[in-house]
Amino acid sequence: MPPTPIAALRERYLQRATTPAAELDEAFAHSNSNASQNTYLSQNKFWSLNQASRLRLEDAAEPFLFGIPVSLKDCFDLTGSRTSSGSRFYQSQPAPKEDSTVAARLRQAGAIITGKTHLHQLAYGITGENPDFGDCLQPADAALLTGGSSSGAAASVQEGSALAAIGTDTGGSIRIPAALCGLAGYRSSITLNTPQLWRGGHHLAPSMDTVGWIYRDLRDGPLLAQALFHLDPVDPPPTIAGLRIGTPNEAFLGTPEPAVTSALTAMLARLTAAGTVCSTFDASAWNNALDIYSPVVALQAAKLHRGNFHHFDPVIAARLEAGAAMDSQQASELFANMETFRTRTSALFNRFDYLLYPCAPLTAIPAQSGTPTLERGAARTAILRYTTPISLAGLPVVTLPFPGGVGLQLIGPLNSDAKLLALSTTLASLSS
Repeated sequence: MPPTPIAALRERYLQRATTPAAELDEAFAHSNSNASQNTYLSQNKFWSLNQASRLRLEDAAEPFLFGIPVSLKDCFDLTGSRTSSGSRFYQSQPAPKEDSTVAARLRQAGAIITGKTHLHQLAYGITGENPDFGDCLQPADAALLTGGSSSGAAASVQEGSALAAIGTDTGGSIRIPAALCGLAGYRSSITLNTPQLWRGGHHLAPSMDTVGWIYRDLRDGPLLAQALFHLDPVDPPPTIAGLRIGTPNEAFLGTPEPAVTSALTAMLARLTAAGTVCSTFDASAWNNALDIYSPVVALQAAKLHRGNFHHFDPVIAARLEAGAAMDSQQASELFANMETFRTRTSALFNRFDYLLYPCAPLTAIPAQSGTPTLERGAARTAILRYTTPISLAGLPVVTLPFPGGVGLQLIGPLNSDAKLLALSTTLASLSS
């Protein structure tokens, strides 16, 4: 196989065939090339060029991402750049005076931050729509939304202005845009998302918010996780033969689009041929996942944004109002239900090494003008049915991209991130 995009650029740096400044110029030439011209909500070419010009390979202490163009979701602070969290209201607040931990780790690893990317208001959505900054359209197809809430993250990689993008995933906000845009994605275990990691990051729902990556080639995943989470790559990668992989039964999956079913069927056939033991499990315990997820997120988001609801889209404001109306007894019951759900889902790994099923039952979200938005419609519910069980359980996921807007969720046990990412590199040739 040819080298990955990141490996190829690193080799060019080692050969002195290019410079970080030259690569940044190339990245900016592709920036905001989607029809909506809103991949980025904030860019400062002179600041980025200054960072690139000061990079020296021989001076880098941890050069995992030396000279690699990386975009940053605009819910993480970057010194001197206002953090919008997808809202004009928050964008009007003073700029932070120091980097978030995420931004600091990127710069420590030698990355060039290309700008801060589009997202839903408060990262509270799954489609890529935003009334303040416009809906985020795919650079590759202006008729389609990117998915969200890490909408600009996916757009930046798809358009080529970044080789990797920082995203967040609460209810699918890395998995969905990665899948719809034909990209790989990595959502980290909830246990890696410590208060220190989130310093200077702006939460939606702390009990389920996770940081991760969107990128083009599955083989780049371990390096990206090493740079951000200091996870040592597993070498050699695990073998496929003998693994036990579980898939939710047909009753849970329902009737996804034919392309989704075909991709899952093909992947399971390839795994079986390679010696993996694939079987289904009864996922009826997941049927109430959205009934737990939605109020937990609303409750926690309402606390974070109390007093500011009127600044946001009416759909989001209504969710926040509902969260604010919950009493302490309701909150206690919700979190107890969430813990029970996590325990039951984790027990699946007594039978399986990994789980595998689609990110979404659909392959595209058409762009549309006017109201009602898709966030008010059936698309949101259909997608979240597939994503929220894993969100509630806090598990790590790698999105395996297939052609045509299909992504499969490869899910590992809690804290298995390094092994999961290593396995995804093994599976790269099977998902192409």
